[in-house]
Amino acid sequence: MFISIIGLVVIVAVAYILFVNFYPSFGGDISKERQDELSESINYKDGQFVNKKDVPEELSFMETLKLARHFFFTEVPDGRPKENIEVHKIDSINVAQYLGHSRLIWFGHSAFLLQLAGKNLLIDPMFGQVAAPHDWLGSNRFNKEMPIPIEQLPKIDAVLISHDHYDHLDYGSIKKLKDKVDHFYVPLGVGVHLEAWGIESERIKELDWWQDTSLDGLTFVCTPAQHFSGRKFNNRQSTLWASWVIISETERIFFSGDSGYAPHFEEIGTKYGPFDLAMMECGQYNERWADIHMMPEETAQAGIDVRAKALMPIHWGAFKLALHSWTDPIQRVMKKGKTLDITIVTPRIGQPVVLKDTLDVYDNWWNEEK
Repeated sequence: MFISIIGLVVIVAVAYILFVNFYPSFGGDISKERQDELSESINYKDGQFVNKKDVPEELSFMETLKLARHFFFTEVPDGRPKENIEVHKIDSINVAQYLGHSRLIWFGHSAFLLQLAGKNLLIDPMFGQVAAPHDWLGSNRFNKEMPIPIEQLPKIDAVLISHDHYDHLDYGSIKKLKDKVDHFYVPLGVGVHLEAWGIESERIKELDWWQDTSLDGLTFVCTPAQHFSGRKFNNRQSTLWASWVIISETERIFFSGDSGYAPHFEEIGTKYGPFDLAMMECGQYNERWADIHMMPEETAQAGIDVRAKALMPIHWGAFKLALHSWTDPIQRVMKKGKTLDITIVTPRIGQPVVLKDTLDVYDNWWNEEK
């Protein structure tokens, strides 16, 4: 019996090593030479990136397995919609020829198409059905169809990535996008994954927190977040995580990426606010990991901190990645938003949001989907 158990462990270990080394969705690894370059960042210590606060807590392998078992075997009432979410479909010609006021289109979770100043930008373009390295390792997104398929998107001037987790950086989506994208802007180290997937380093620009770059009148600022990174067990914290500030001649937009609630929101608001719109993480939370994902009430307060004229809750409505009902995030942030007197923008997936019209009233579409 003992020999059989040892044999099974060896087989599993070998299978894992082969899987992560030869299956492309895991991305690239940081070389020793690249580590030396990254070590120049003040956010890089002892071979990894760190938050200002000492989080997240490092879990042992057994603790990780226990957490995973709790997640996969805990039944959550209304953890996902009973039917596939109906999305607002977008005409490809309308997208390609759009010349109107600056607007954004939400694809669910944290993925956006942003059209402003004559440019097409994608943020965290996760178009895949499963937020995992393989379809067998996760559950399908809540909507079978996307507002527009990747193949029908027009030329993309720039893609902004917040960090390298599977629900934000998707191998399948990047492979389909890579030949129609001019530039990729990513936090330090994340370019190693893009390079592993065939994107030339000349099209990739990596930034540290508080660094900025420009593109034809647009300014992108890589700003802090309180989170973590890694696409497999042995490369946690090897790349940086971030939020983004996007500035045009007439608008200022904030994208939070993934983050726990922390003082960096107020600092960003002081330096770059007020913002016409802030897309703020709201969903996939749990008290056990509150340092790296906000509770909905904190999302509303963070909108105040960054000095947002309007707040759009994101990181919900697409995947079940935590043990709360799928509508809990939006219900709680809406309630808190009223007490804080901040405008909450709640479009249906695929419904365009024109920045100058963010005071428009949106219906509570999630109640129709239950």
